[in-house]
Amino acid sequence: MPDIIKLLPDNIANQIAAGEVVQRPASVVKELLENAIDAGASDIKLIVKDSGKSLIQVVDDGIGMSDIDARMSFERHATSKIRTADDLFAIKTMGFRGEAMASIAAVGQVELKSRREEDELGVMIQIEASEVKNQGPIAMPKGTSTCVKNLFFNVPARRNFLKSNAVEMRHIVDEFQRVALANSEIGMSLYQNDMEVYKLSGGKLSKRVVGIFGKKYQDQMASCEEETDLLRVYGYVGKPEFAKKTRGEQFFFVNNRFIKSNYLNHAVMTAFESLLPDSTYPFYTLFIEIDPKHIDINVHPTKTEIKFDDERTVYAIVKAAVRQALGTHNIVPALDFNQDVNFASFQSVPPKERTSTADRDYSQFKTFDKKQDVGQWEKLYEGLKQDISKEEEQNAQMEIHPEAQSTITLGSAANSPEAVSHASREHKAYFQIHQQYIATHVKSGLMIIAQQEAHERILYEKFLLQLQQRSGASQQSLFPQTLELNPADFSLVNDIKDELNAIGFEFSDFGNHAIVINGVPADLKTGNEKVLFEGFIEQFKQNKSELSISNDENVARAIAKRSSIKRGNELTQAEMSSLIDQLFACKTPNYSPSGIKTTFILELEKIAQFFN
Repeated sequence: MPDIIKLLPDNIANQIAAGEVVQRPASVVKELLENAIDAGASDIKLIVKDSGKSLIQVVDDGIGMSDIDARMSFERHATSKIRTADDLFAIKTMGFRGEAMASIAAVGQVELKSRREEDELGVMIQIEASEVKNQGPIAMPKGTSTCVKNLFFNVPARRNFLKSNAVEMRHIVDEFQRVALANSEIGMSLYQNDMEVYKLSGGKLSKRVVGIFGKKYQDQMASCEEETDLLRVYGYVGKPEFAKKTRGEQFFFVNNRFIKSNYLNHAVMTAFESLLPDSTYPFYTLFIEIDPKHIDINVHPTKTEIKFDDERTVYAIVKAAVRQALGTHNIVPALDFNQDVNFASFQSVPPKERTSTADRDYSQFKTFDKKQDVGQWEKLYEGLKQDISKEEEQNAQMEIHPEAQSTITLGSAANSPEAVSHASREHKAYFQIHQQYIATHVKSGLMIIAQQEAHERILYEKFLLQLQQRSGASQQSLFPQTLELNPADFSLVNDIKDELNAIGFEFSDFGNHAIVINGVPADLKTGNEKVLFEGFIEQFKQNKSELSISNDENVARAIAKRSSIKRGNELTQAEMSSLIDQLFACKTPNYSPSGIKTTFILELEKIAQFFN
């Protein structure tokens, strides 16, 4: 029997390796940006077309490469970052495996241009599916330009599994943001389909955060810093009142490398304990500087997971640093042990109202003039005298007409059985329980309706029908509101513009990632368009990260969730009646769009058991 185990050709081996390293266009963006960082670039430009499916290009002004280095960079396990096994535990660069360029070249059409400062001419290499097509000299400025076209052109199955342009672009923006935050001193720019998305100049971390996420973050950042013998923690955390429903803007960096760590995230959330509204998440951008020998980053091909040799200590330091930051900025109530509680009431009095020590005639203890004092007492009892006189008149009438007293205390037409039954037929009773639930009697017992979930169901089915028929009506805003968005949200809004127009939203581009909201769906109240639209975007992103649903369904869910009647709103009898009628006119009245029950019936037999 012949031998059956064969050594795979390099091009096939590279395609297999690419399955781990290059999962989507954003993976290529991450690897190329990190290469530019390691090359010592001070300015990096990222250009993408068709959300990276047609073109991904990274241009930097780093140290460049020689002819031989440029060619060697496409070989598997060829790297300039490490030499020995010991170097794995002293890594300070972004890349070190030597797999990225070979994997990218295996599934894309790559053109690399690079020139060192001391060379007159640079080098240009063209590779397709791991095969070198062309190599030669080229005139170019110092630095490197890497262009990847038609990703997965030779692996159709992988290309078919890519998501929509909006989803892939969101992943690219996420990678760009992570690299930009980790390297705030480097100028970075992003262009999508020849349109500028980001143009960030080098500077402080706070400037970079505002440049990426918008000016509104200026007011919500609290600086955080703690240094020990083991590590240093620094960065910014968001104030609790600005917490969002999504986890999106939470970043951990270890030695300037973005990582994902549920353990460290728990440390931050614990520090925020009792400060956050339910189901909300704070913003934070935290950096950890630690000796590389205390961590292992060679855990996962994407290098976003690392191991600490003392996780508990790191957890405790991060938690303490965040709590200290919140306390320093007066976000967490602090106890002042130097304050004497016996003088608290005196200290709370404004200085102008305190008695001056120069007031020696004790004017504040002087009595009023006798006539004035009597007048004040008479004013105090004016209301009481009027009530007494009214009561005396009523008593006098009772004595003159004794039958009146018996009529008031014993007889009343409203108390007759006929009147009670007639009143119950005239008006069906609804009442609210703690302004959260609506209760009404039914044949089998007591029905309780969750007002928020019920209204969500009503709005969801209404908006979904409008989206399917493209028949939503809009009401124009008397005063159009301008809303500034970060580039990622601006791109998202443009991608779902047709769906938003279909349910009645009308808005126009105002430039610099801002929109003007001119109209909202006719079923919604006007006046809070900006808050409503911001909440809708957050809810849409949350649904997108948790559910696999169409854009139509996501839009209907998000707007229904954010515009429904909230708990704590008092409803009139007419409003409660209308809400219940609309609920039971729905196709699925018993559950909200998220699967929560809208109604519950407490049967008479169950009620009777409580009294046995």
